[in-house]
Amino acid sequence: MRRKIGDPELVKGLTAAYSRRKFFVKFILVLLAFATGVVTVMNLRKPGGPDGVTRKGIDVVIALDVSRSMLATDLAPNRLERARQFISRLLTKIPDDRIGLVVFAGKAYLQMPLTGDHNAAQLFVSSASPDGIPLQGTVISDALKMSNTAFGASESTYKAVVLITDGEDHDEAALSTAKELASYGMMINTVGIGSAEGAYVPDPATGEPKRDETGNPVLSKLNEAELKEIAGLTNGVYVRLENSEEAVNTITQQLSQIETKVTGDVSRMNYTTYYWCFAGAMLLLLLIESFIPETKKVLA
Repeated sequence: MRRKIGDPELVKGLTAAYSRRKFFVKFILVLLAFATGVVTVMNLRKPGGPDGVTRKGIDVVIALDVSRSMLATDLAPNRLERARQFISRLLTKIPDDRIGLVVFAGKAYLQMPLTGDHNAAQLFVSSASPDGIPLQGTVISDALKMSNTAFGASESTYKAVVLITDGEDHDEAALSTAKELASYGMMINTVGIGSAEGAYVPDPATGEPKRDETGNPVLSKLNEAELKEIAGLTNGVYVRLENSEEAVNTITQQLSQIETKVTGDVSRMNYTTYYWCFAGAMLLLLLIESFIPETKKVLA
């Protein structure tokens, strides 16, 4: 082997202080440090106590209209922002309920599945906007069907929908869909956003009122009649959003009539973590490795 490297005597002199045993020990220490580092990143933990493990509440899906008409300013600063404020206050009133979020315009999407993480719900609500849905319009029946899908097929009780919209429905199937979902035990509470007089829908590109095919400004009016009928068909309640606090109290009072259930909630569970033990072991191994030389003592 030494002959392949170079002059055997020269190679022997250059490697006289090399210690194969110490090099092997250093390699093992680095390998162990890497393994403990991997375990550190895994963040091993166990439940630290019963607090927050269970909750007693219901499942609530919030169906939020994000069509362009929700940008109308008959409610300051606009309908969509007032709807966001309403949802934020509602979430503080129902801390033990699981929340799902459906956004809809010309098509409905499940933005967030049912979860007990209300902070995540707040984040999704704050980011909901008409830009997230390419197909514009207001299709309430699709929103109700998607809300029902969010609950899953196993539950027949403990579930409610809070439908927040200006009610300008472009689909006549909303009432029949509501009647069908009522037979499955769903309560639909409706929140009307806007005014009967209506307001012009602004064009985001120009800031001017949006115009239809004939060139006339688009006027969006609150359709209370349909929203009241949807709520009535499903043992829900209709409320017009004028004062957010009063609207929240009305909705929460209605939701309190639904029988609650006890469910597990991992997001609220307290944990005891052990990553620091493995992190300390990793640092100790690296420290020991750094003090071990690769060379051996050579007697003169």
